[in-house]
Amino acid sequence: MIEEKHINYLSSIVGNENIKSDKAHRIAYSYDATRERFEPDAVVFPRNEEDISKILKYCNEYKIVIVPRGAGSGFTGGALPSEGGISLCLERHMNKLIEIDMENMVGVVQPGLINMEFQKAVEEVGLFYPPDPASEDYSTLGGNVSENAGGMRAAKYGITKDYVVALRAVLPNGDIITCGKKTIKDVAGYNTAGILIASEGTLAVITEITLKLIPKPKFKQTYMGVFPDVNKAMNAVFKSLAQGANPVAMEFLDSLVIKALKQKFPNISLPENAGGILVGDVDGSSEAEINSQLETLKESFQNYGSTDFIIAKDLNEGSKLWFARRNASPATMIYGTKKLNEDISVPRSKLPEALDNIYAIGDKYGFNVPCFGHAGDGNIHVNVMVKDKKNEEEMEDGHKAIEEIFQMVVDMGGTLSGEHGIGLSKAPFMNIAFNNAELNLFKNIKKAFDPNNILNPHKMGL
Repeated sequence: MIEEKHINYLSSIVGNENIKSDKAHRIAYSYDATRERFEPDAVVFPRNEEDISKILKYCNEYKIVIVPRGAGSGFTGGALPSEGGISLCLERHMNKLIEIDMENMVGVVQPGLINMEFQKAVEEVGLFYPPDPASEDYSTLGGNVSENAGGMRAAKYGITKDYVVALRAVLPNGDIITCGKKTIKDVAGYNTAGILIASEGTLAVITEITLKLIPKPKFKQTYMGVFPDVNKAMNAVFKSLAQGANPVAMEFLDSLVIKALKQKFPNISLPENAGGILVGDVDGSSEAEINSQLETLKESFQNYGSTDFIIAKDLNEGSKLWFARRNASPATMIYGTKKLNEDISVPRSKLPEALDNIYAIGDKYGFNVPCFGHAGDGNIHVNVMVKDKKNEEEMEDGHKAIEEIFQMVVDMGGTLSGEHGIGLSKAPFMNIAFNNAELNLFKNIKKAFDPNNILNPHKMGL
């Protein structure tokens, strides 16, 4: 536990109302979406960048661990205080939209601002911020940057890193740095903003984010392609994109997910006998552009085995088509009491092979492995379903299956995580994806930023 003198000093920085060390607060900030629990010794709510600088300078001097935290919605334990110390929570005070710069088409925000709040604010003035993680209603932009979050619109618009123009951050010794400018071009110095993106709070505490905005598309329409099996659907993904299709999103559901959805939602509107589904949106500046995109997709899907191509007539019908995809994750719980879910990513041309191999690994260990996700960018949400989480042997087999899936994915040029990060959950598998020289480089970067290892230690295996 942190000594009382340290609590008292931190209270002098932020005020007594902004530091809590009682049991209730320590429990409330002990977990994230992984449902693993590690209690911090104290929870601190900094009011501004100056507070953060003073806190880090003091904690660096006394070797007190600091774990930055946004909304705690991560799936890999990136915000868990696994070594105790202080949870530095940014959602209470540092959650403001500072500026929407119409002339330069950027937004400036504090890290605790909720993603969806930012999207709504910029759309009110005719602009658009594309990154839309599934947690957009509650995840913070600081967390999105720290994890390099993706989303369903990534197929066309890319992910968080593609929109970060500049950052302000506090180093572990309390120094404040600026990374990047509002300018479109900036090649002076190292790309420190790029290093901080996806660093999971291990290098610095982000205090301000400047994000690129684009004009809001005038038209949007939802489509669904129906296939007899997921292999044909996966072939249709990369081949249709290679033929000029450019959808905003291209999401997929396999037959196990479809079966689960029908069982959980008996009135759901899903095509009969569908073995695989692709659902998404197209957008553009004119109806002609929309129609051209839909025609390209329809023709491509038919060439690769689709049995139906459905176009939503309006927003309400579009929402019904999206319902299945948005409820895929909870529906899979019909297959077990514990879900080992991973978000691997492969080159799009490898999607059919990857899914075939995933199902084969599931069969080897006797698990159902329902899969869904962002087919348009090669990001698969793999769910190894353990029937009885209290069965130690079954849980061990589940983790073996995950390790085999990771190795298979890396062997075909893929990666351990497309958008959820590494955190604690995937740290043991980093040596599958990176060689010793690469891992040593990561450790040296960590040491250069944080020589005393006070900032989110042991995440990403560092």
